[in-house]
Amino acid sequence: MAHHSKRLLQGRSLVDRDKLYSLDEAVEILCKSPRAKFDETVELAMRLGVDPRKAEENVRGTVSLPHGTGKVIRVVVFCKPEKAEEAKKAGADFVGGDDIVNQIQGGWMDFDAAVATPDMMGQVGKIGKLLGPRGLMPNPKVGTVTLDIGKAVEAIKSGRVEYRVEKAGIVHVGAGKLSFGPEKIKENLSTFIDAIVKAKPKTSKGVYLKTINVSSTMGPGIKVDAVPYRSV
Repeated sequence: MAHHSKRLLQGRSLVDRDKLYSLDEAVEILCKSPRAKFDETVELAMRLGVDPRKAEENVRGTVSLPHGTGKVIRVVVFCKPEKAEEAKKAGADFVGGDDIVNQIQGGWMDFDAAVATPDMMGQVGKIGKLLGPRGLMPNPKVGTVTLDIGKAVEAIKSGRVEYRVEKAGIVHVGAGKLSFGPEKIKENLSTFIDAIVKAKPKTSKGVYLKTINVSSTMGPGIKVDAVPYRSV
């Protein structure tokens, strides 16, 4: 029989697993639940009525959360020397070209996001099989392949998050920290939910936004009523 901590059991006692809560109620429960010894991430998972195998239904994009993620994002920039200073001024943690590519080929992956100028994509393509599975491959569709390196780096550093629907139709994101408090957490969650609703593919049939769940890193999942967002 699995052993559950007293803290987890206390958190579960606050949640009716058969009830659909409003976003306000869910956030209130999150903030009332017993805390772990670290600042837990607020997790949001949404199940969509799409078929990710179809290119036109592969829901993907970026969202700038009003209060950021609360996480320090380490950004690597692939660019030529003439763009290096712009990247560094914007806050890039690692800047380079072939040298960075070689490090990654050697196993180094100590970063959370990657940005590249278009003229570097030939070199970056060599490590696509390493970056792609981790969701780190620069992509023009989400603004991470661009000549405006400074703007891209600043956006990522300030709380822009990238999302992509998984094979099972799930979109998952870390939407802040419990230390943000109820109001900021709710604003971040609302912003992300609204963005996903607006990203609905024209080819999606039936119910698009099927379920919404929120939780903290170590806490129980809380089901949020998705119906109010289906008419947005």
